[in-house]
Amino acid sequence: MKKTFKLEGLSCAACAIKIERGINELEGVDSASVNFLTAKLIIEGSEEKMPDIIKGARKIVKRKEPYVKMVEI
Repeated sequence: MKKTFKLEGLSCAACAIKIERGINELEGVDSASVNFLTAKLIIEGSEEKMPDIIKGARKIVKRKEPYVKMVEI
């Protein structure tokens, strides 16, 4: 299953890399990528675990960039 999100307010390239690395470590994630220029996050992973993956991704985004809003597109 693949989900795409807009990271509204993303202003730090280094933070984008940290977010990507953190999400890739979550259980059930096959791959996660953050494009800093487009501020898009793409997560591919287990359909059954996707709700938990999204919840975990939101926590990681808030921890790394407190003012960034993760919006599904």
